[in-house]
Amino acid sequence: MMKRIQQLTNRMIPLLLLTGMLAGCGSTESSGSSSETTSPLANVATSSAKTVVEASAKPEIDLSKVTINVGQTSWATYEKGFKEAGLLDTPYKIEFSVFQGGNLQMEAMAAGHLDLATSSEIPPIFAAQAQNGGNFKIIAVREGSTLQQELVIPKGSPIKSVADLKGKKVAYVGNTTAHYFLLKMLQTAGLGWKDIEAVNLTTSDGLTALVGGNVDALASYGNAIISAHQNGATTLASAKDILSGNFTLQATPAALQDAGKRAAIVDFLKRLDQFHEWTRNNQQKWAEITAENTHQPVETALNTLIEGETQRPSRVVPITLKAISSMQDVADTFNEVGLLKQKIDVSTFWSQELNEEIKKIGE
Repeated sequence: MMKRIQQLTNRMIPLLLLTGMLAGCGSTESSGSSSETTSPLANVATSSAKTVVEASAKPEIDLSKVTINVGQTSWATYEKGFKEAGLLDTPYKIEFSVFQGGNLQMEAMAAGHLDLATSSEIPPIFAAQAQNGGNFKIIAVREGSTLQQELVIPKGSPIKSVADLKGKKVAYVGNTTAHYFLLKMLQTAGLGWKDIEAVNLTTSDGLTALVGGNVDALASYGNAIISAHQNGATTLASAKDILSGNFTLQATPAALQDAGKRAAIVDFLKRLDQFHEWTRNNQQKWAEITAENTHQPVETALNTLIEGETQRPSRVVPITLKAISSMQDVADTFNEVGLLKQKIDVSTFWSQELNEEIKKIGE
């Protein structure tokens, strides 16, 4: 034992002597004195320690091990669009899922099947009433066109105005823009929700019901409206001046708390904005792709794209008080006619935590 202690003592003496020598090379630091200098070695040690602390506070993220589950509506716009624009070369993995509407994306998000979803202003309002609050936070807004959001009637219909729908059977897509703009159209015509026989159907079932003569009108959007017109339907009223054009982007709280998924989501939103820029610079090509997937003439798809981008260019923007206020107005409208369980404050499910990062997207 004594031999072991002696060995340790022999090893420590040189270290103690070296420490004393280094300490003697510079004056000791006392608080409140600006004239005293610090040992260069001490600076290096402090700098190294700081680097270690920062590295431990912000560990490097290996995005190759990250997968985000992203919802999209209709014919896989994001997946096909990103591929055409050369934006699918992400350092992380993306699992895309296709839904008929934003309302179904919100249901999937509530069940924990999606990390990122996109919808109009309306689905989050209804989703927030779920037991778990819908399991989402709105993190950004995609501004976009409000075209192809219409109330249509079948070929040969005797109906001439929205007021003529009193007592009629009208199909709509619940908890979506169609739900909202149909309500606003009825109010403008002096009618209430109970003045019609409202039939809640999916976009595809609503189209089938309209073409088959089982309903007198259809409030819908996107491919359903395109197909309705191809089957002879005509526009009774357009929602282009009713809707705000704010399409919200939602993420789950769990995804936002995961450093890897959070970084991937920010990168995805940047690519989404780049995709919209690509479509503006490649209108003919994108119109051809759209026409092929929606079974409409290329010229029609091109005109819709040009008109839509002229009306409101598609872009990803940070959250603003104006956007929150717009959704609150929508929620209040639903509440006033008894279509919500209770009055809600929409600001509770908006999160501006990514605002600074999203502001850089458009720079």
